[in-house]
Amino acid sequence: QVQLAESGGGSVQPGGSLRLSCTGSANTYKSSCMGWVRQAPGKEREAVAVIHPGSSYSYVADSVKGRFTISQENAKTTVYLQMNSLKVEDTAMYYCATQYWEYGGMCPTIPSDYWGQGTQVTVSS
Repeated sequence: QVQLAESGGGSVQPGGSLRLSCTGSANTYKSSCMGWVRQAPGKEREAVAVIHPGSSYSYVADSVKGRFTISQENAKTTVYLQMNSLKVEDTAMYYCATQYWEYGGMCPTIPSDYWGQGTQVTVSS
């Protein structure tokens, strides 16, 4: 069982910034894909970004590219989602997700082994 510790959601005005954090298991951190998935009410879940800390492979969805950045801090087994220039349409519950991916390379855009409880991001004026 892998537990993911998420933090960093909140409410901001359009154009603002937030940083989400997700801390994973030290045992599997470098052999796993870790990413963020969001879901807004009435909408399908959407892959946002994913990274493989062991190989530094990363992916960012076109809908947020240029505004969101995913990064890693190995000493803390933590990945971050820096969200800048937030838009109203970014409002959603953001979930950290992980999937064991031993050999690195291209990660699934929606990791499916374990999910965090989610953190709400609300962008409104």
